[in-house]
Formats: sequence, structure tokens, C-alpha cells
Amino acid sequence: MRWLVSISLVVCLAVVGGGAYLLGHHQGKAEEAKALEAAQVANPSESVAAGETEVDKDLAYLQVGQRNVKALLVDGSTTWLGTSGGLIEFHLDTGEHRVHDNRSGLLSNGVFYVGKPDRRIWVGTYGGGLSILDPQNGTWQNYNIPNGMGDAFVYDVLQSRSGDIWIATWSGVNRIVGGKLDDDQSWELYTVENTQGGLPNDWVYGLAEGKNGEIWLATEGGLARYRDENWAHWNHADGLGAAFETVEDDIEFQSDPARVSDHHARQKQEQGLEDIQVAYNPNYIVSLAVDLEGRVWAGTWGGGLSQFDGETWRTLTVKDGLPANHVFALEVDSQGRVWVGTSRGLAWLFDNRIETFGRGDGLLSNAVFSIGLDDGSGAWAGGFGGATWLPAGVEGFADVQ
Repeated sequence: MRWLVSISLVVCLAVVGGGAYLLGHHQGKAEEAKALEAAQVANPSESVAAGETEVDKDLAYLQVGQRNVKALLVDGSTTWLGTSGGLIEFHLDTGEHRVHDNRSGLLSNGVFYVGKPDRRIWVGTYGGGLSILDPQNGTWQNYNIPNGMGDAFVYDVLQSRSGDIWIATWSGVNRIVGGKLDDDQSWELYTVENTQGGLPNDWVYGLAEGKNGEIWLATEGGLARYRDENWAHWNHADGLGAAFETVEDDIEFQSDPARVSDHHARQKQEQGLEDIQVAYNPNYIVSLAVDLEGRVWAGTWGGGLSQFDGETWRTLTVKDGLPANHVFALEVDSQGRVWVGTSRGLAWLFDNRIETFGRGDGLLSNAVFSIGLDDGSGAWAGGFGGATWLPAGVEGFADVQ
């Protein structure tokens, strides 16, 4: 399938806190991205436009230096990239970009989450709580522990169909009843202690809403569900994640966080995994999504990708065709495909098929920490060093209708 696009590409080099931002493009499949040109930008909020170009099956890249792209939001012609060095606002139609960091309103430059529950841009940060940007006037509102937030480390945000706002933190999950952020009485916090273990772990990494309004939560101790004021949870003993014997030969990370973190060490000990000295914990859910059928998908730390229909578990691993067993990002598109970002590339699942796309196919980074889906013409895959834009005509997309 031939795919032709005409866009105004901008190649920018902006020195921001020691980092560099560079946009380029790449024709077809190759191992390295090639920049068209580069220009110094004195002000990070400015950009320098290059000419319009046409490419066939072109992959575009936004490079961000020695930083990770941990979050992505595609909002019409604007793409928002949450990085370890701030939030990048990139306009695909004009090629202009702007960097938002702790000099312009963010309380922390480490960004874990970017979303748009309302007309504003919501940013979950590493140590700076939740920051909300009004793009019309450039003003910020910040919410943190004094407002009732469980922790200053915000990993995910969800606005449920009921209007409640849920905020995943490293010290429990907040629920803001009716979404009334500025009403302190509307803030609730759920922890292991006050749910009597219904929430299996206070480190909450992901949130998703089910077909019937139930809230699913990804934690370091397994999957949790909140429904009608009641809690339930599942872990490896119930079917979450693959057994170590299944994935042992495919674990590429030998550096186990439990060796340097008391928290991670305690979690593995509580789960009987203290004798496993590599990066494997099937109870540790890093990413979460609910598909169009209402099934829950849980990406684990070394235990593969698990699917739960409310009764039965199924887990996919490298042996089933996944690029890797560490699953960092999950998204579901309007066609029902499940997009999977792993430590060794991107995959998408549909109708019991797995298609993969890696660095050898043109991906900027094999470690895919974030995925941003647009209205059908393509997607961004974010990782170390930047993000790759993949058009819908890339092999593996077009054959699903």
C-alpha cells in the first residue's frame, strides 16, 4: 500500500536544560533516523520552519536528546510529549513547538502522564503532583499533597463517565467526587490500609474504566477493581503474568530493581520471589487498558501481557510473538487493536494476530514507554531519545479494517 503525506517538517535544535530537541524524517525502513537540517533556537518557545516535502511511507522523528518520552497525547494537529525534561507541545501542521517546564509553570520536569479530560491539558509529574494547563491563555493550576493528593508522584489520571476524577499515585489512589478539584471535601484517598487490603498495593501505576463503569487499577501488587464501593483484586496466584520458567530465557534485564530499592525488595519477598535475581515480577503491572469488549489488558514487569475477562486469565509472552516480556505501554484504538509498547519494540494485536515493529524497521528506540494514537492516520511511539511517528500505511496497519 502506498501512503503519501505532505507535511511541513520543522527541524529544530533547542537547548533546554542541557537537552536537545530535533525533528527529522526517514524514508522507508532503516536503522537510524536522518535529520533534514538543524538550526539553533535561542528561545525554546520559538521554532524554525523547513520547507514542505512529500514522502512515501515516511516515518517522522522527534528527538529529545538523552531523555525519555514517558507520555504522549495526540490532540488534533497538536502532539504533547511528556519527557524527563518537561512537556513538549508540538504542532504538526506548522512545525512549531514549545517547551513547558518548571520555568513556565510545571512543578517538576519529570512527566509521567499527559491527558485531556476537559479542554485543558493535564500533566502528571514526578514529584510535582498534578499540573493543568489552559492552552488558551497559558495559565497553570497545580494540585499536590496539600489539596489531598496521596503523593506528589502522579502516574495516571482518569475521568470516569460518572464525572469522578481518579489519580494514580505512589501512595494510593485519589478519587475526586464529581471532578471538583477545588473542593477539598471532594477529595478521597484509597490505600491498602483504609481498604483493608482491597487495594493490594499503594503504588498505583495505571487506571482504566470498564464497560459497566467499574474502575480497574494497575498496582505493584496486582490488579484491583473498584465497583459499587467494593474492592476486589487478583495477582499471579490467580493467573496474572507468566510463570518464571516460561519467561526465564527471555528476560533481557539482569539489573533487578529489588537489589537497590527496599520497596521493590519487600514486594518480591512478600510474593515469594526473593530468590529470583533478575527483573521479573508478574504482580507488578506497569501498564493497563480495557478493550472494546471490556477485557482488561495488564502489562507486567517481565511476566508478559495478561488478558482478563472477569473470570479467565490468558497471558502472552515472547514465545507467543511479543517483542519482549516487559510491557511499558498499552492503548486500544477505535478498530479494537491493542497497541503494546515493550522493552524491545512495538506490537499491535488484533484477531489473534501479533504484528511487531522494531528499531530495524525504523523505530527510533526499541524501548517504547508511551503510545499516542490519532484519528486513524498514524501513531507516535515514545521511548528513550524521542518519539517515532508511524503512518497508517506502515505494514501491519492497513490490513485491519
